Order: sequence, then structure tokens, then C-alpha cells
Amino acid sequence: MRNRILALILILALAALPTITQELGEASLLALATRILIYGMAAASLNFILGYGGMVSFGHAAFFGIGAYVVGILASHHASGEPLFGIVPGTDQMLLTLPLAVLVAGLFAAAIGALSLRTGGVQFIMITLAFAQMLFFLFVSLKAYGGEDGIIIRRTNALPGLNMRDKATFYYVVLAITVLFFYGLRRLTQSSFGTVISGIRQNERRMAAVGIPAYRYKLYAFVLSGMGAGLAGALMANFLRFASPDMMHWTKSGELMIMVILGGVGTLFGPFLGAAAFLILETFLAAWSEHWPFALGLILLVVVLGTRGGLAALVQRITALVRRGVK
Repeated sequence: MRNRILALILILALAALPTITQELGEASLLALATRILIYGMAAASLNFILGYGGMVSFGHAAFFGIGAYVVGILASHHASGEPLFGIVPGTDQMLLTLPLAVLVAGLFAAAIGALSLRTGGVQFIMITLAFAQMLFFLFVSLKAYGGEDGIIIRRTNALPGLNMRDKATFYYVVLAITVLFFYGLRRLTQSSFGTVISGIRQNERRMAAVGIPAYRYKLYAFVLSGMGAGLAGALMANFLRFASPDMMHWTKSGELMIMVILGGVGTLFGPFLGAAAFLILETFLAAWSEHWPFALGLILLVVVLGTRGGLAALVQRITALVRRGVK
């Protein structure tokens, strides 16, 4: 009950953010909060296979970029009136583009995972990285969709009855999707499927010995993780009104990895804390110096070595100390 009350308070605080930023005259903070929610979902998707499944994927940004390009390509064909492949009509309706982005990202994840998961360790890391870079160069070569310059989306996808051009409205849509995403992820990790995935991470041979098909479960988890990243990418394309091959570059995968490590590997809320810390530090350190990655690296080292579990572990320790003080 206490956790539910805290979650409700957090949701209410996030819901009040547009009003607070308007009163303060800091519209940029609302944009920053929107990015944090979106990247939090992408990082949480990676954390599901990394923290719970023990699969270190260094090409997760590929699914993030695919989700973004699904929105961009559909919007482009909607504007031109020419169907994709002469069959699929373009659209700018979010109720269609988001599910399609999730579906396409899931299909790519199934294909990549089916091959990558036949290996393990460093080989798995390198194969996922290789597939991501292959997709990166593929989209760079697609001159019809902007090539390396990316594709511009004229306007944010529409939702019936809502003004999606309004930044606050879009923020509320992203917040609602994030809440549903977090709830679904929580149920997934606490389900029997989540237990099996954690068991495979701890001892895959033992799980196979009791009759559990480890490869199949890992593939399911990989696909679900890719679908989550695709959803985040589709929302980011709507937010930026732009999709670029840089969204699936290996450096973007590295950023998602940093968010997971910074927040806490194998924790539910950690990736969102990591995304918040990373983006806030990036925003303010970049304004302070052009060498901000160096400062960010030092802060990351301090957090990883000093907290022993990321920001999520630090928050738990502080909460425990507060409870002891109250008692």
C-alpha cells in the first residue's frame, strides 16, 4: 500500500509539471521531462534483457531507431499520397503509427535475436552491435528518406480529440503511455515468465536441465525488449518531428547502457532515474563546457563505485535511513 501511495504521489507530481513550468516560465523543462520519460522507457526495455535476463545487447538503439523511422516513413507517404511499396498507405494517426512501430521493431528483434542468441558472452555483444550498425548504414543509404540527414516529420501524429501540437498535451500523452508501460513491465517481471528469465540469467544450464527451453524464453524476452524500444523511438520521432540514422548508431546504444548502469541494473525504476540523471547532467554540463562527456564519465564512475547498485540503490539506502530516523 505504501508503494502504491508513493507511486500515486509521483504521478500527481508529474501531472502537475506543465502547470509548474508554465508558472516558472521555463518551457524547456517540460521538453526535458518529456525526453526523460521517453528515454526512460527505452532504457527500461534494455534493462529487461540486461538486468533480468543477463543479455548484454550493444545494439538496442537499432529498435529505437526503427520505431522512429516507422513514424517518419508513414508520415512521408501520407504527405505525398503515395502508398509504401504501392500497397501500404501512409498515415499520421498515432493510434496506427505506434502499434505499427512496436510491431515492426518486434519483427526486427525476432530476426536479430534468433541469430544472436545462438551465441553468448562477448560474441553476443558483438553480433548485436554488428546488426545495429548494418541497419544504421542501411538507413544512411536510403536517399528517398533523407539518407544520413534523416527524415523530417511535418507535424506530430494526431490523436482524436486532442491538440497534439500543444507541448503540454503531448507530454500528458507520453506520461500516460509511460505509466501503462511501467505497470506492464512490473507485471511482466513479477510473473512466472519474469521468474524464468531471472533463473536463466543465474544458471542457464540448470534451467535447461529441468526442462525449460532457455533459448525460446530468451528470444521472447529479446523481442519484448525490442518492442519497448520501438515504442520509445516512435514517441521520440513524434517529439522531435524528425527521425535520423543517428538514433540507431552504436553511440545511442551506449547512452542507453549508461542510463541503465547509472540508475541501477536489474531494478524497475532505476532506468528512469538513470535517464533523468543522464539527460539533466548532459543539459547542464553541455552549457558549462564542451568537454562535458569527461565530467559525465567521472560522475558515472563515482556513482557506480560509490553506490554499489546505481541511483536506485542510493535511494533505497536514503529511504531506509529516513525510516529508522522516524522510528
